[in-house]
Amino acid sequence: MAPGAPFSFQLEARDGAARAGLLETPHGRVHTPAFMPVGTHGAVKAMAPAEVAATGAEMILANTYHLALRPGEKVVEKLGGLHAFTRWRGPILTDSGGFQVFSLPHKEISDHGVRFKNEVTGDAMELTPERSIEIQNALGADVIMAFDECTPYPADERLAAAGVRRTLAWMERCLAAHRRSDQALFGIVQGSVYEALRGECARALVALDLPGYAIGGVSVGEGHELLCRVTGFTAPLLPEAKPRYLMGVGLPEDLLAAIGLGIDLFDCVIPTRFARSASVFTARGRIRLTHRRYRRDGYPIDVSCDCAACAGGFSRAYLHHLFAANEILSAMLCSIHNVRFYQRLVGGARQAIQAARYESFRSEFLAGYAAASAPE
Repeated sequence: MAPGAPFSFQLEARDGAARAGLLETPHGRVHTPAFMPVGTHGAVKAMAPAEVAATGAEMILANTYHLALRPGEKVVEKLGGLHAFTRWRGPILTDSGGFQVFSLPHKEISDHGVRFKNEVTGDAMELTPERSIEIQNALGADVIMAFDECTPYPADERLAAAGVRRTLAWMERCLAAHRRSDQALFGIVQGSVYEALRGECARALVALDLPGYAIGGVSVGEGHELLCRVTGFTAPLLPEAKPRYLMGVGLPEDLLAAIGLGIDLFDCVIPTRFARSASVFTARGRIRLTHRRYRRDGYPIDVSCDCAACAGGFSRAYLHHLFAANEILSAMLCSIHNVRFYQRLVGGARQAIQAARYESFRSEFLAGYAAASAPE
């Protein structure tokens, strides 16, 4: 990204392949490695924007497909764009809607785009590269994603190759449709688990000199080992001086492995989704607060945590009670805790990279985390 542009990315430290950097956007800075809480419909579930910011999150993600269905991108645009509409003042990334439409039943995929039924109205709809970019331009996020073909797992090499061909053709169409210089358009590397296909896709996208690059088609059921293998042979193919985003990842152990492989940006619904089912992360592993052992437990979720739930004095017993009583506050407090846990994790990783001790940090964290003292 050229000097004076609304986006820039600087690497501040390296420790092996692990990187600490700074992403500048029109709506503020993002210190990397960074985890983006997911606000699918323009809201991180069970959290107000100020609560999300208080966890240390600097950037959030919203979903193009869902916002196009409700309330519609024209409504958002008329009301000042996604930042004004959601009251989130920091950077926002919108995904292209590709993963969502490829997850729908009875879709029809062609080189032109994807036809499917509107899940709200039942009407026939089509999402194309041009339409995806049109929606994202109207929404006004800082970073927008190219419309790609998200190859399912497992996929044979022929199917994965067809996905790469279509992803690259659609990337060209996304670039032609993109109208806003204040939005950075990232490309997405596909190719399933096939190293040659990932290499082909990455080299073609790098030749376009995009502002940033994502690795897609992971965290779709392939498991931790394959996720690491695909990330390990794909990340080095991406430019050192551009941000690298691993889409839809994931569990704490996945994040730490991927940071060690050179990834800068992450997103996942896990922190808030798990929170709504009483599953919370601690330094000693994951626990489920609906278990009977927490009925009289006066400790906070994690004694080492400084989130509003833990530092605020809310006990495991109280949260156990809230879940039993089906009180909304249970999801709110646990979401605050889980999102803060993820921010502390990537913040600790950043500090460790800057101190040239990342592998020690990772090993020490995992040793304690694996020794979960309470049942799920």
